[in-house]
Amino acid sequence: RSLEGVYPPGSLFKLVVATASLEEKIIDEKTQFEDKGIIKAGSLTFGNWYFLQYGKTDGLVNIVKATKRSNDIFFYLVGEKLGLKNIKKWAEVFGLGDKTGIGLPEENGLIPSKFWKEKNLKEDWYTGDTYNLSIGQGYLLTTPIQNLMITNVFANNGYRCPPRLTKKQPAEKPNCQKLPVSKKTIETIKEGMRQACEPGGTGWPFFDFQVKVLENNKEILKKIVVGCKTGTAESQNKDSSPHAWITAFAPFENPEISIVVLVENGGQGSDIAGPIAKEIFKAYFERRQ
Repeated sequence: RSLEGVYPPGSLFKLVVATASLEEKIIDEKTQFEDKGIIKAGSLTFGNWYFLQYGKTDGLVNIVKATKRSNDIFFYLVGEKLGLKNIKKWAEVFGLGDKTGIGLPEENGLIPSKFWKEKNLKEDWYTGDTYNLSIGQGYLLTTPIQNLMITNVFANNGYRCPPRLTKKQPAEKPNCQKLPVSKKTIETIKEGMRQACEPGGTGWPFFDFQVKVLENNKEILKKIVVGCKTGTAESQNKDSSPHAWITAFAPFENPEISIVVLVENGGQGSDIAGPIAKEIFKAYFERRQ
Protein backbone atom coordinates (compact mmCIF):
# COMPACT_ATOMS: atom_id res chain seq x y z
CA ARG A 1 0.00 0.00 0.00
CA SER A 2 2.82 2.44 0.74
CA LEU A 3 4.06 2.08 -2.86
CA GLU A 4 1.13 0.77 -4.88
CA GLY A 5 -1.94 2.15 -3.11
CA VAL A 6 -3.23 5.42 -4.57
CA TYR A 7 -5.33 7.81 -2.52
CA PRO A 8 -6.34 11.48 -2.49
CA PRO A 9 -3.83 13.10 -0.12
CA GLY A 10 -6.28 15.63 1.31
CA SER A 11 -4.67 18.50 3.17
CA LEU A 12 -1.16 17.02 2.90
CA PHE A 13 -1.24 18.46 -0.64
CA LYS A 14 -1.58 21.97 0.79
CA LEU A 15 2.19 21.90 1.32
CA VAL A 16 2.59 21.82 -2.48
CA VAL A 17 -0.01 24.54 -3.08
CA ALA A 18 1.56 26.71 -0.38
CA THR A 19 4.96 26.40 -2.06
CA ALA A 20 3.52 27.16 -5.48
CA SER A 21 1.65 30.24 -4.27
CA LEU A 22 4.77 31.74 -2.69
CA GLU A 23 7.15 30.88 -5.53
CA GLU A 24 4.76 32.12 -8.22
CA LYS A 25 4.37 35.39 -6.26
CA ILE A 26 0.61 34.89 -6.00
CA ILE A 27 0.95 35.78 -2.32
CA ASP A 28 3.67 36.55 0.19
CA GLU A 29 3.98 35.64 3.86
CA LYS A 30 1.93 38.70 4.86
CA THR A 31 -1.01 38.17 2.47
CA GLN A 32 -4.28 37.56 4.33
CA PHE A 33 -7.67 36.26 3.30
CA GLU A 34 -10.75 36.29 5.48
CA ASP A 35 -12.23 32.93 6.36
CA LYS A 36 -16.01 33.39 6.12
CA GLY A 37 -16.69 29.67 6.49
CA ILE A 38 -17.91 28.99 2.95
CA ILE A 39 -17.15 30.01 -0.62
CA LYS A 40 -19.18 29.50 -3.80
CA ALA A 41 -18.26 28.36 -7.29
CA GLY A 42 -21.32 28.73 -9.47
CA SER A 43 -24.14 26.85 -7.79
CA LEU A 44 -21.77 24.79 -5.63
CA THR A 45 -20.78 25.67 -2.08
CA PHE A 46 -17.37 24.81 -0.61
CA GLY A 47 -16.81 25.04 3.13
CA ASN A 48 -13.89 25.11 5.52
CA TRP A 49 -13.73 22.03 7.78
CA TYR A 50 -13.80 24.19 10.94
CA PHE A 51 -17.04 25.86 9.85
CA LEU A 52 -18.67 22.64 8.64
CA GLN A 53 -17.89 20.78 11.88
CA TYR A 54 -18.11 23.51 14.53
CA GLY A 55 -19.77 26.50 12.85
CA LYS A 56 -16.68 28.64 13.52
CA THR A 57 -14.24 30.59 11.35
CA ASP A 58 -10.52 31.40 11.59
CA GLY A 59 -10.85 35.11 10.77
CA LEU A 60 -7.97 36.66 8.82
CA VAL A 61 -5.56 33.96 7.66
CA ASN A 62 -2.03 34.18 6.22
CA ILE A 63 0.04 31.30 4.83
CA VAL A 64 1.51 30.25 8.19
CA LYS A 65 -1.88 30.28 9.91
CA ALA A 66 -3.46 28.51 6.93
CA THR A 67 -0.92 25.69 7.25
CA LYS A 68 -1.28 25.59 11.03
CA ARG A 69 -5.08 25.50 10.88
CA SER A 70 -5.34 23.66 7.53
CA ASN A 71 -7.72 26.39 6.41
CA ASP A 72 -9.60 25.33 3.28
CA ILE A 73 -10.90 28.80 2.37
CA PHE A 74 -7.37 30.18 2.14
CA PHE A 75 -6.28 27.36 -0.16
CA TYR A 76 -9.43 27.58 -2.32
CA LEU A 77 -8.67 31.24 -3.00
CA VAL A 78 -4.94 30.69 -3.51
CA GLY A 79 -5.59 27.71 -5.79
CA GLU A 80 -7.98 29.74 -7.93
CA LYS A 81 -5.35 32.48 -8.33
CA LEU A 82 -2.65 29.92 -9.13
CA GLY A 83 -4.72 28.09 -11.71
CA LEU A 84 -4.64 24.46 -12.73
CA LYS A 85 -1.44 24.67 -14.80
CA ASN A 86 0.64 26.09 -11.96
CA ILE A 87 -0.72 23.60 -9.43
CA LYS A 88 0.09 20.74 -11.80
CA LYS A 89 3.56 22.16 -12.51
CA TRP A 90 4.48 22.33 -8.84
CA ALA A 91 3.00 18.92 -8.09
CA GLU A 92 5.42 17.56 -10.68
CA VAL A 93 8.31 19.52 -9.14
CA PHE A 94 7.66 17.64 -5.90
CA GLY A 95 7.64 14.32 -7.77
CA LEU A 96 3.92 13.56 -7.89
CA GLY A 97 2.62 11.71 -10.91
CA ASP A 98 5.85 9.69 -11.13
CA LYS A 99 7.57 6.79 -9.39
CA THR A 100 10.04 7.60 -6.61
CA GLY A 101 12.64 5.12 -7.88
CA ILE A 102 12.87 3.11 -4.67
CA GLY A 103 13.45 -0.05 -6.73
CA LEU A 104 10.22 -1.89 -5.95
CA PRO A 105 6.93 -1.96 -7.90
CA GLU A 106 5.08 1.32 -7.38
CA GLU A 107 2.30 3.37 -8.90
CA ASN A 108 2.60 6.79 -10.52
CA GLY A 109 -0.60 8.22 -9.07
CA LEU A 110 -2.48 10.92 -10.97
CA ILE A 111 -2.21 14.68 -11.34
CA PRO A 112 -5.41 15.60 -13.19
CA SER A 113 -5.51 18.12 -16.01
CA LYS A 114 -8.12 19.76 -18.22
CA PHE A 115 -7.14 17.39 -21.03
CA TRP A 116 -7.34 14.34 -18.72
CA LYS A 117 -10.86 15.25 -17.58
CA GLU A 118 -12.09 15.92 -21.11
CA LYS A 119 -10.63 12.63 -22.37
CA ASN A 120 -11.68 10.39 -19.49
CA LEU A 121 -14.88 11.97 -18.19
CA LYS A 122 -16.00 13.93 -21.29
CA GLU A 123 -16.44 17.02 -19.11
CA ASP A 124 -14.95 20.51 -18.93
CA TRP A 125 -12.73 21.61 -16.06
CA TYR A 126 -14.57 23.93 -13.66
CA THR A 127 -13.54 26.30 -10.88
CA GLY A 128 -14.92 23.81 -8.39
CA ASP A 129 -12.44 21.24 -9.71
CA THR A 130 -9.61 23.66 -8.99
CA TYR A 131 -10.96 24.23 -5.48
CA ASN A 132 -11.02 20.49 -4.84
CA LEU A 133 -7.52 20.02 -6.24
CA SER A 134 -6.20 22.88 -4.08
CA ILE A 135 -7.00 20.90 -0.91
CA GLY A 136 -5.86 17.53 -2.27
CA GLN A 137 -9.29 16.24 -3.23
CA GLY A 138 -11.11 15.60 -6.48
CA TYR A 139 -9.25 13.47 -9.03
CA LEU A 140 -5.76 13.77 -7.48
CA LEU A 141 -4.21 10.43 -6.48
CA THR A 142 -0.93 9.86 -4.63
CA THR A 143 0.92 7.05 -2.91
CA PRO A 144 1.94 7.34 0.75
CA ILE A 145 5.65 7.34 -0.17
CA GLN A 146 5.10 10.26 -2.57
CA ASN A 147 3.59 12.23 0.30
CA LEU A 148 6.58 11.35 2.46
CA MET A 149 8.87 12.70 -0.29
CA ILE A 150 7.01 16.03 -0.09
CA THR A 151 7.50 16.17 3.68
CA ASN A 152 11.19 15.39 3.30
CA VAL A 153 11.71 18.39 1.03
CA PHE A 154 10.91 20.59 4.03
CA ALA A 155 12.81 18.41 6.51
CA ASN A 156 15.83 18.58 4.14
CA ASN A 157 15.53 22.36 3.64
CA GLY A 158 14.59 22.25 -0.02
CA TYR A 159 16.28 19.07 -1.23
CA ARG A 160 14.39 16.13 -2.73
CA CYS A 161 16.21 12.87 -2.06
CA PRO A 162 15.26 9.51 -3.62
CA PRO A 163 14.19 6.94 -1.01
CA ARG A 164 16.29 3.80 -0.52
CA LEU A 165 15.98 0.59 1.45
CA THR A 166 19.06 -0.20 3.53
CA LYS A 167 20.03 -2.22 6.59
CA LYS A 168 22.91 0.07 7.50
CA GLN A 169 24.20 3.56 6.81
CA PRO A 170 25.00 3.61 3.07
CA ALA A 171 28.55 4.47 2.02
CA GLU A 172 27.38 6.80 -0.73
CA LYS A 173 25.25 9.86 -0.17
CA PRO A 174 21.87 9.86 -1.91
CA ASN A 175 21.63 11.75 -5.17
CA CYS A 176 19.63 14.66 -3.78
CA GLN A 177 18.23 17.39 -6.00
CA LYS A 178 17.84 21.01 -4.88
CA LEU A 179 14.35 22.09 -5.85
CA PRO A 180 13.75 25.58 -7.27
CA VAL A 181 12.31 26.79 -3.97
CA SER A 182 13.71 29.71 -2.01
CA LYS A 183 15.00 29.40 1.54
CA LYS A 184 12.37 31.92 2.63
CA THR A 185 9.54 29.81 1.21
CA ILE A 186 10.84 26.65 2.89
CA GLU A 187 11.18 28.42 6.24
CA THR A 188 7.72 30.00 5.99
CA ILE A 189 5.97 26.68 5.33
CA LYS A 190 8.07 24.87 7.93
CA GLU A 191 6.93 27.44 10.49
CA GLY A 192 3.34 26.59 9.61
CA MET A 193 4.14 22.89 10.07
CA ARG A 194 5.74 23.62 13.47
CA GLN A 195 2.69 25.56 14.59
CA ALA A 196 0.40 22.79 13.33
CA CYS A 197 1.89 20.57 16.04
CA GLU A 198 1.64 23.25 18.75
CA PRO A 199 -1.50 24.33 20.68
CA GLY A 200 -4.00 25.89 18.30
CA GLY A 201 -2.86 23.74 15.37
CA THR A 202 -4.55 20.65 13.94
CA GLY A 203 -1.93 18.10 15.08
CA TRP A 204 -3.15 17.92 18.68
CA PRO A 205 -1.46 14.56 19.56
CA PHE A 206 1.89 16.37 19.34
CA PHE A 207 1.00 19.30 21.59
CA ASP A 208 3.72 19.38 24.27
CA PHE A 209 5.19 16.11 22.94
CA GLN A 210 7.63 14.61 25.43
CA VAL A 211 9.67 11.40 25.58
CA LYS A 212 11.49 9.65 28.42
CA VAL A 213 15.29 9.94 28.23
CA LEU A 214 18.17 9.18 30.57
CA GLU A 215 20.22 12.13 31.79
CA ASN A 216 22.89 11.65 34.48
CA ASN A 217 21.41 8.20 35.12
CA LYS A 218 18.02 9.75 35.82
CA GLU A 219 14.92 9.36 33.71
CA ILE A 220 13.49 12.72 32.65
CA LEU A 221 10.90 13.97 30.18
CA LYS A 222 12.33 15.81 27.18
CA LYS A 223 10.24 17.91 24.80
CA ILE A 224 10.60 17.09 21.11
CA VAL A 225 9.48 19.80 18.68
CA VAL A 226 7.69 18.31 15.66
CA GLY A 227 6.71 19.69 12.26
CA CYS A 228 3.55 18.14 10.84
CA LYS A 229 0.58 18.36 8.51
CA THR A 230 -2.69 16.54 9.07
CA GLY A 231 -5.10 15.47 6.34
CA THR A 232 -8.60 14.06 6.03
CA ALA A 233 -9.46 12.92 2.51
CA GLU A 234 -12.81 11.77 1.20
CA SER A 235 -12.54 8.38 -0.49
CA GLN A 236 -14.11 7.55 -3.83
CA ASN A 237 -16.68 5.49 -1.96
CA LYS A 238 -18.92 8.24 -0.60
CA ASP A 239 -20.52 5.82 1.87
CA SER A 240 -17.18 5.21 3.63
CA SER A 241 -15.40 7.27 6.24
CA PRO A 242 -12.60 9.51 4.94
CA HIS A 243 -8.96 8.48 4.86
CA ALA A 244 -6.99 9.68 7.88
CA TRP A 245 -3.53 11.13 7.13
CA ILE A 246 -0.70 12.74 9.00
CA THR A 247 2.88 13.45 7.99
CA ALA A 248 5.57 14.65 10.37
CA PHE A 249 9.29 15.07 10.97
CA ALA A 250 11.39 15.57 14.13
CA PRO A 251 13.32 17.01 15.83
CA PHE A 252 12.22 20.18 14.08
CA GLU A 253 15.61 21.96 14.00
CA ASN A 254 17.69 18.93 13.03
CA PRO A 255 15.37 16.18 11.69
CA GLU A 256 16.29 12.51 12.07
CA ILE A 257 13.01 10.81 11.21
CA SER A 258 10.01 11.53 9.02
CA ILE A 259 6.82 9.54 8.61
CA VAL A 260 3.49 9.35 6.86
CA VAL A 261 0.60 7.55 8.51
CA LEU A 262 -2.49 6.61 6.51
CA VAL A 263 -5.52 4.85 7.96
CA GLU A 264 -7.80 3.90 5.08
CA ASN A 265 -11.37 5.03 5.74
CA GLY A 266 -10.29 5.72 9.32
CA GLY A 267 -11.83 9.15 9.90
CA GLN A 268 -10.15 12.41 10.92
CA GLY A 269 -6.42 12.63 10.32
CA SER A 270 -5.66 14.39 13.61
CA ASP A 271 -7.82 12.02 15.68
CA ILE A 272 -6.95 8.70 14.03
CA ALA A 273 -3.58 8.96 12.26
CA GLY A 274 -2.10 11.50 14.70
CA PRO A 275 -1.95 9.26 17.80
CA ILE A 276 -0.32 6.49 15.72
CA ALA A 277 2.37 8.89 14.52
CA LYS A 278 2.94 9.99 18.11
CA GLU A 279 3.51 6.40 19.25
CA ILE A 280 5.97 5.79 16.40
CA PHE A 281 7.98 8.89 17.31
CA LYS A 282 7.84 8.02 21.01
CA ALA A 283 9.21 4.53 20.30
CA TYR A 284 11.93 5.92 18.04
CA PHE A 285 13.26 8.58 20.39
CA GLU A 286 13.05 6.47 23.54
CA ARG A 287 14.68 3.46 21.88
CA ARG A 288 17.45 5.68 20.49
CA GLN A 289 18.36 6.65 24.05
